[in-house]
Amino acid sequence: MQLLTAFYHSDTLLIALDSVILFAVTQNKISTCESTYVFTYFDAGDFLAVMAWFANFAAWSDPVIRPIMHVLFVHQNYPAQFGHVARYLTSVQDFRCTFISRLPPGVDDGVELIQYLPRGGAGPTTHPCSQPIENAVWHSHAIYEALKARPELRPDLIVGHSGFLTTSFLKELYPAPLVNYFEYYFHTSGPDLDYRPDLPYPDLNRLRSHVRNCFALLDLETCNLGYSPTLWQRNRIPPIYQPKVRVIFDGIDPAIWHPQPGTPRRIGDRVIPPGMKIITYASRGLESLRGFDIFMKAAAIVCQRRADVLFVVVGAEQTYYGGDMAVTGGHSFKKWVLSTGSYDLSRFHFTGPIPAARLAELFALTDLHVYLTVPFVLSWSLLNALACGATVLASDTAPVREVIQPGITGLLTDFFDTEAMAGRMCEVLDRPDDYRHLGRNGADMIREQYSLDVCLPQMLSLYQDAVRSRGGRPS
Repeated sequence: MQLLTAFYHSDTLLIALDSVILFAVTQNKISTCESTYVFTYFDAGDFLAVMAWFANFAAWSDPVIRPIMHVLFVHQNYPAQFGHVARYLTSVQDFRCTFISRLPPGVDDGVELIQYLPRGGAGPTTHPCSQPIENAVWHSHAIYEALKARPELRPDLIVGHSGFLTTSFLKELYPAPLVNYFEYYFHTSGPDLDYRPDLPYPDLNRLRSHVRNCFALLDLETCNLGYSPTLWQRNRIPPIYQPKVRVIFDGIDPAIWHPQPGTPRRIGDRVIPPGMKIITYASRGLESLRGFDIFMKAAAIVCQRRADVLFVVVGAEQTYYGGDMAVTGGHSFKKWVLSTGSYDLSRFHFTGPIPAARLAELFALTDLHVYLTVPFVLSWSLLNALACGATVLASDTAPVREVIQPGITGLLTDFFDTEAMAGRMCEVLDRPDDYRHLGRNGADMIREQYSLDVCLPQMLSLYQDAVRSRGGRPS
């Protein structure tokens, strides 16, 4: 009776009581008389089982008595979209976090890193449409085998990136609930696939899009909850699954990405002379999907109109998305673009990939940052630039419009209209004071809506709800 009384006076019991009564009814362990519940068939074992259920639920719901929670993150790469979340959970919430990826094993800021190594994948004779499935199966099976070899691991929650692999195999190892990150759901026409009529788009790519969604659909079916970083990305998911998927951005780290007034006007060892304007462009890869060729055409027009501009281009000479190689004949898209146009390369400074701290300094000192993309996954670089207070000119495409409000947090321009784009660049350089408020507003918006301080608690709430959806902390 004392044990029952203790649970009765717990706030957690009041939250969970209806669920436990329902559990008891379904097990034919309880009868009802109007508003009174009578535990008519409970023996000592039944009573202890329900009390254990109470304890499991209370352990997660009550931060005072909650034991250490163990979250397993699953991704091809580290830290990717999950590393900062894992570090937050270990350092702030006292969680135990394990991260499995292809990277070497070890420990990073309290996060245990486990390596998996696929033993195969799509080959030269694999049909192009089945290549995504073949690769995803090999990755998912390798993850399963690597974790099966660690029987002491008993995660309470599994969080995985859906698309490159599936977390569904892990249901055969653990009773833990699943949370999946749904970054992109492919459609066979529109947005990224045939948005650029100036570049060829083979019919096979359209067929391949159907297959690329296979594992996303599998995870949408098997996950307890999911999330996407923008509303536009979430809304591409079939409507029947959208109620399971929340909109939570990955989070921008204000310790790195913030305004830095008085940043020296230099790019690496190159000192920028007084009066020289800087326009920046940054992308993971210099590719068509992020409008690298469009930017270069607009920049060439600006170069013809004025001599006081240096264009700083950040990114790898590599294509990460799309089929640029079909256009370039095997050359890098950067090399192809430069070979098909007339550019004064003395007006351009190509940095290649640079560390985040250096990129933040660049965003803080630029006179204008240009961000271009077809309708596709929104780049972190756009939000990073805004967080640093940069005045941003971006393509008028979704999901950019979720972040850029014209005249308030930035400027929008037609993706294909290089003349208009160049004109806008010159306007900002001619009258910088008229546009400086855009950078201030953008930095405020990122801090208030997209910073880690805002996004991480949302992520934690998602994880808690996923665990509760399984009836409390798994044993």
